[in-house]
Amino acid sequence: MSEHSVQKSHRTPGRAAGSNPHNRFDQISVEAVDDGWAQDEELPVLRTEVRDEQARKVISRNTSPDLSFDRSINPYRGCEHGCIYCFARPSHAFLGYSPGLDFETKLIARPNAAERLRAELSNPRYKPAMIGIGTNTDPYQPIEKERKIMREILEVLRDFNHPVGIVTKGTLIERDIDILAEMAAKDLTRVGISVTTLDPKTSRVMEPRVPLPAARLRTIRRLTDAGIPVRVMVSPVVPALTDHELEAILEAAAEGGAVAASSIILRLPREVATLFRDWLTEHYPDRAARVMGRVRELHGGKDYDPSFGTRMVGQGQWAAMMQQRFKRAARKLGLDRSLPPLRTNLFAVPPQPGDQLSLF
Repeated sequence: MSEHSVQKSHRTPGRAAGSNPHNRFDQISVEAVDDGWAQDEELPVLRTEVRDEQARKVISRNTSPDLSFDRSINPYRGCEHGCIYCFARPSHAFLGYSPGLDFETKLIARPNAAERLRAELSNPRYKPAMIGIGTNTDPYQPIEKERKIMREILEVLRDFNHPVGIVTKGTLIERDIDILAEMAAKDLTRVGISVTTLDPKTSRVMEPRVPLPAARLRTIRRLTDAGIPVRVMVSPVVPALTDHELEAILEAAAEGGAVAASSIILRLPREVATLFRDWLTEHYPDRAARVMGRVRELHGGKDYDPSFGTRMVGQGQWAAMMQQRFKRAARKLGLDRSLPPLRTNLFAVPPQPGDQLSLF
């Protein structure tokens, strides 16, 4: 059971969501009501809470035909970055939390993830293929600085020579350049850095606890200087808000050393649509109707269409125009290349203490 409209009982600096819509699986919802007695009281700040979860299994599988990977790892559930547009927000409902402020403030850490990963990779029946990390929630969100769960996972993947693709907005990834550079030298890793806008003001209200765009561009440079291939991900493209920046983002990333690019259109599954509409009304009331009108045009008249093949690119004339703009700019900047698959033929279970050594 989750609390609705938690902003009425807390101050929420640095948060994107303005409310806590009820969990769609709950039969009962609780709504905070202002009874007039606390008008002069200082409201408490909504702090981030982290709960540990002992994972039984860490590799998740998917069969989505429009994804380039069939397995992934999530070191954390929920994300303090708090991007208002995050398509992963609805997944928090499965944990009994709201996709709104709960998603940004009630986080789940999986401290035994590396241990379970080592066990799963050691299974004789395991067949290696690229593992995606950061495909749901960001592995380099702020709590990773203290918890270091992502670094422990990387250490396991390095020991097994297992390929990994990482997606992040977090500059904390620079901490792990030592491991990533070692893996990149063997064609075992690549990184996607998401840049939604170059405008720091827009970024701060849309993705409040994400490093600013300039910092992410510097991270691209530092990774590429270390020999780690970086793809800039212009995603999501928000119509009538950030779409005019497409070419500028690609150009800035190319100057920073990015070797490839991709782009995904805004998608608003389930509760994200209401949260995003409310956010637009608060921060961009002059264009809220225009933005949502374009979003519905992209998704067949609905806030979101989950159909494979079109959910990430949209449909209609505007979607086609954006694809043409992206392809033209990427080609001009040399970012339209297809990166070769990561290697799987180096995978091997490392020897464990007590193992009998081979004579050959």
